[in-house]
Amino acid sequence: MNDQRLYTLEGLRIPEEGGGEYTYTRFFRMAERYPGRTALVYLGTRYTYRWLREAVERFATALARLGVGPQDRVMLYLANCPQWVVANFAVQRIGAVVVPVSPIYTAHELQYLVEDAGVETVICQDTNFGYVQEVFERTGLQRIVVTNLTELLPRWKTAVGHLLDRIPRGRVAWGEAVYRFGELLRRTPPSPPEVEVDPWRDLAYIMYTGGTTGFPKGVPGNHATEVGYIRDVMEEVLAPGIEQGSDRIIMVNPLYHIMAKGFLIATTLNYGNTAVLMPVPHVDAVLREIERHRVRWFLGVPALYRMILEHDRVDQYRLDSLRYCFCGGDVLPREVFNRWRERTGVAIRQVYGATEVGHVAYGRLDEEPEPDVIGRPLRSYRCRVVDPETLEPVPRGEVGELLVTSDFTIKSYWNKPVETEQAYVEIDGEIFYRMGDFVSESEHGHLRFMERTADVIKYKGYRVSASEVEAVLQDHPTVVGACVVGVEDPKVGERIKAIVVLKHDAKGVAGTELRKWCKERLAPYKVPHYIEFRDMLPKSKVGKLLRREVREEERRKAQGG
Repeated sequence: MNDQRLYTLEGLRIPEEGGGEYTYTRFFRMAERYPGRTALVYLGTRYTYRWLREAVERFATALARLGVGPQDRVMLYLANCPQWVVANFAVQRIGAVVVPVSPIYTAHELQYLVEDAGVETVICQDTNFGYVQEVFERTGLQRIVVTNLTELLPRWKTAVGHLLDRIPRGRVAWGEAVYRFGELLRRTPPSPPEVEVDPWRDLAYIMYTGGTTGFPKGVPGNHATEVGYIRDVMEEVLAPGIEQGSDRIIMVNPLYHIMAKGFLIATTLNYGNTAVLMPVPHVDAVLREIERHRVRWFLGVPALYRMILEHDRVDQYRLDSLRYCFCGGDVLPREVFNRWRERTGVAIRQVYGATEVGHVAYGRLDEEPEPDVIGRPLRSYRCRVVDPETLEPVPRGEVGELLVTSDFTIKSYWNKPVETEQAYVEIDGEIFYRMGDFVSESEHGHLRFMERTADVIKYKGYRVSASEVEAVLQDHPTVVGACVVGVEDPKVGERIKAIVVLKHDAKGVAGTELRKWCKERLAPYKVPHYIEFRDMLPKSKVGKLLRREVREEERRKAQGG
C-alpha cells in the first residue's frame, strides 16, 4: 500500500521544505482500533466501524468497476443517511471527486449543477430519481445509482415501515445505466484499486454555495483543504472535551454542507465515536434520540435551537446529557442563546466559516461564550479586518470587513472567473477571500460578528444592522419571523422596513405596537420606519432568510415595477 496515498480527509501533515510525509486517515485507524463499536445510528439501527469500512471498500470497488476513475465527478443527491457517508468516503477512496448537493433541488437546478461540475455519476434517492432521469439525456450523465432512505435497514423494519405507510417511495425506471445501491454493496467484494492521490493537486470535492441570487457557485477543494481545517478543529477545539471511542454526537444538519460534514468527521469518525444521523429535523425525533443515546455533542442552526425551545413537548425529554452545543450557518440571536442556556444549562458556542474557506473560527471549550462572538480563528487561517473600500486594516476593536486566507484553500470558484475576481483580493502577495461580513477583533483575537456586508442599512450616515433589528422584533411575544431591509430614500439614503410574520393566534397587534417595542430596545436611528405583515418569509432551500430577495422586491416597487 503506497504511503503517498490519501484515502480521504484526515491525517495530512504539512510538508516541510524538501518534502514531508503523509499518513492514512484517522477514520480507517479508528475502524481498525474499534471495529465492533457503533459508528452510526440511523432510524434505530446501529452500524459498526467494521461494517462502515467494509461498505466503503465494497462501494469504492463497485464504482471503479462501473467506470468511475480518478478525478471523475460523482454527485451525492441524498439526505442524511448511512449511504451518504459510505458514498462520500468511497468516491474519494478511488481518487474521484464528491459533489454533494441538496436532495430537494429541482430538475432545473440539477441540470445546471451536473453540467457545471461535469458530473457523470449521480447517487440519488428513489424519491428524486425522476429529476435525474429528466436531465439524463440532456447532460453528460452516464450512470445513476439509486437508493432509498431505508434500504440499509433490517428487512423487518422496512416491512413494518411500508405496512404503516411511513416510508416515502419514488418510481424508478430500472434499466441500463441505473443501479441499486444495496445490490452493488452485496455483490461486490471489498477490493478497490490502488490509486495515487496528490493531496495538494487532486480535487476531493466541489461544494456549491447556497447563494441567494442566481445559480450556486462551485467551490473546489483538494484533500489538503479538508485535512487542514478538520485537523485544526480536532486539536484546537475538541481535544479538551472529546472522549475517544465512547462519545455520542447527533447530526441533524445536512451533510451536503461543509459545516456538518466537517463536524461529523472531526467529532465522530476520526475519534471512533458514535453519530446519530437524522434524515429530517423533526423536533420530537431529535429530542427522543438525544435522550435515548445520552448525546453529549449537538450542532444546529439558530432556527433549530428556536424550534426546540418553542416546542410544546420539550419538557417531556431529558436533555441533561448535553455538554457541548455548537451553532453556525446564521446569526445566533441573543434571546435564543440566553433561553437555551437557561433551559439546558449548556452554553451555545459558535462555528463560523464558509464553503469557500471551510471552518474558520470556533468558540473554544475553555472560554466563556458570548452570543455575538463567533470565536477565535483556527491556526491555519490568517484573518484581516479591513476598510471595505480601501482594504486597509482598521485599528483593533473597530468594525471592518473580514478577509480570510489559508495555505490549504483553493482561491477561486469553479468555472467562474468573474465571480472569483469579485470575491477574492490580493494583499501583500496573498489571496484573501472576502467573507462579506463586518466584524471587530478583540485584543485576545476573538471575532465579534456585527453584520453581513450585504445586509447593512445605511440611514443618515449610520450603519444599521438588519439582523439586530430582526432579533429585537423576534423577541416580541407575537412575532415568529422578521425580515428587515433598506428602502431607498434620496433624502436619508435608506429607510428601514420590516416584514413581519405573526403567530397564528395573535390578535390586535399593529405596526405601532411593534415600533414602540423597538423604540424601547433600540437607538432611535435603528427603529423601523415601515412595518408590513405577511403570512411567510422567503427562505432558501437550506432555511436561510432571503433578505436580498425582499430587498429586490422593494426596489422594484419603488421603480413602479
